[in-house]
Amino acid sequence: MRPMLATRGTSLPTGPEWWHEVKWDGIRVLVEAAGGAVRLWSRNENDVTAAYPELSVLAGLGQDVVLDGEVVALSGGVPRFSALAERMHVRNARRAEQLARTNPVVLVVFDLLALDGEDLTSRPLAERRRRLDELSLPEPACQVPATYDDGQMLLAATEQQGLEGVVSKRRSSVYVPGRRSADWLKFPHRPTLSYVVGGWRLETDSASRLGAVLVGEPTTAGLSYRGRVGSGIAGRAGAVLLEVLEPLRTDRSPFCDEVPRVDASGTTWVRPEVVVEIAALGVTPGGRLRQPSYLGVREDLAPSDVAVRGG
Repeated sequence: MRPMLATRGTSLPTGPEWWHEVKWDGIRVLVEAAGGAVRLWSRNENDVTAAYPELSVLAGLGQDVVLDGEVVALSGGVPRFSALAERMHVRNARRAEQLARTNPVVLVVFDLLALDGEDLTSRPLAERRRRLDELSLPEPACQVPATYDDGQMLLAATEQQGLEGVVSKRRSSVYVPGRRSADWLKFPHRPTLSYVVGGWRLETDSASRLGAVLVGEPTTAGLSYRGRVGSGIAGRAGAVLLEVLEPLRTDRSPFCDEVPRVDASGTTWVRPEVVVEIAALGVTPGGRLRQPSYLGVREDLAPSDVAVRGG
């Protein structure tokens, strides 16, 4: 199963048929806890259980559940996608246990899809949330976030606190797996978007340190080049990203348009299979990202999940 998705909103809805939640800057997961076992699935249906051993406490819940939520990690007391960089790709059990102690995650649970074998997806959100609130989820590993009637107040508060934004949800909405619904509307503060990596370059005078990645976005013509991103990939973040890209080497550029020689020189091309999150100050008239900064790999997304944004 894939999670239900929110549509980007243009104006916050008002009225008693809506409630509003904090938009969490993490990785979306579906969690199945049944028969004393726990499994976590990413948005593109990859099993990511091994990366988050601290969430195995759900095995002791005593009820069989399917939950929808977000795995978040804190940076400076605020959830940040970049804080998950060293957690997302770990599959070695010993290493995952070490990271769980030094950089723990929290599962923010905002929906209940099944309970003791009963499928709840056709039930209204208000009922699903009531039954979620009645569960005794293990704290602090799991948290059920508050809901708010005043969306404008929450939008202002989340911006002031450096949080990602707001999601508004219709109380009567049913859960439609894998579909983007206008019953859930998202209002992010920060201008971040997902891009597909098409190549990488090492740091100047280094044979091993990642210096930059070349990214593009899907268009009707193919993967269109959007620029070189070097900010944000120093140190451990760059090492993790390079480990992900190394097996994807290829001889040809995956971009449908020409990459400028200054960017193509010294680049190792890769198959366009890795999605990354990038913050930028918009794009230039020529379609290049302005002052882009790497935030992390979107392990929960496949290139096919990145919307075609033009021709």
